[in-house]
Amino acid sequence: MLTLSDIEHAAQRLQGQVLRTPCVASRTLSEITGAQVFLKFENLQFTASFKERGACNKLVQLKPEERACGVIAMSAGNHAQGVAYHAQRLGVRAVIVMPVFTPGVKVERTRGFGAEVLLHGSTLEEARGHAMALAQQQGLVFVHPYDDPDIVAGQGTVALEMLADVPELDTLVVAIGGGGLIGGMATAAKALRPDIEIVGVQTQRFPAMFNAIKGTQHPQGTSSIAEGIAVGTPGRLTQAIIRDKVNDLLLVDEGDIEQAIVMLLEVEKTLVEGAGAAGLAALLKHPAQFQRKRVGLVLCGGNIDPLLLAAIIERGMVRAGRLARLRVSARDVPGTLAAITATVAQAGANINEVHHQRAFTTLAAQNVEVELVIQTRGPQHVDDVVRALLSAGLSAELVR
Repeated sequence: MLTLSDIEHAAQRLQGQVLRTPCVASRTLSEITGAQVFLKFENLQFTASFKERGACNKLVQLKPEERACGVIAMSAGNHAQGVAYHAQRLGVRAVIVMPVFTPGVKVERTRGFGAEVLLHGSTLEEARGHAMALAQQQGLVFVHPYDDPDIVAGQGTVALEMLADVPELDTLVVAIGGGGLIGGMATAAKALRPDIEIVGVQTQRFPAMFNAIKGTQHPQGTSSIAEGIAVGTPGRLTQAIIRDKVNDLLLVDEGDIEQAIVMLLEVEKTLVEGAGAAGLAALLKHPAQFQRKRVGLVLCGGNIDPLLLAAIIERGMVRAGRLARLRVSARDVPGTLAAITATVAQAGANINEVHHQRAFTTLAAQNVEVELVIQTRGPQHVDDVVRALLSAGLSAELVR
């Protein structure tokens, strides 16, 4: 079993090779959640993820003959970048097998670190099988993303830093994919503070560790915006640590994660990927469990596809009532559209889109249906715009 000493030795190896990221309080998130929230900014690592801690700890311990052969890893992105970056630093050949669903930004960054990238399989398990076969064929050292004691020890250094910076933490909330991060952090934290609470978070679409620990049978999905923790098979080493040292496991859904991504962007001005937002998503979904506790959240990654981010921001604006869709019906006569847009402008809203519909509607032939997408200040402002349209003699409703 992994020990605190293993993690402390890993921390010594990592000095000067990875960033000692800040762990600071968030006043606004504390007010929103009712907990005293501290954020560990692992998204500020050079590869924008905690994963390079474990990768570096593994690679610096390779024997000369292993370095000469090279390494191979399978990953949806962050572990890949960690291995590729530190392999490049150390002059070691790196081959990375990535599932075909991996966001393009992660694929290109991995290639940018000099790794040979192979896209194979629709799941991490399929990618892993291919990587292990290549490892045997080419004599490469397989660097597992989570089921390796050197990897887990490297990830555990996150907890050492958090407890050094904020010794009074009551709870650590950590995203779980294969379990490497929470396995290392729980080992370190429980050794230093046996009374500390460790809570793991998985997405409802990939609840493999949750099912394994709790004996549930939640179905597994095929994709998630938190692709970094979209792991279908829990690690054996990490599962044993979680069963022994983690106090509770929680599930969050896609909407919870989207909300957390947008909130961190707006409140903290920091960009995280889906996995990096999972901890905050748990606080937002289960606030009673964390009330008045000093909670440490790990923003474990910041590699998100720009197009996905754009979609999440837009959907977040819809949920917040700052982007709304209205349907307005009126007589189809000259000046009608001008009257509608003028009324919206006078109510202080901005029009993003206009769809002027005559054919695909159940209205009478002399009428027109206009659908507007408008920017507002929030739900109350949306109601004000609808009332203004009704007062102008128009038929208007909010489209949910």
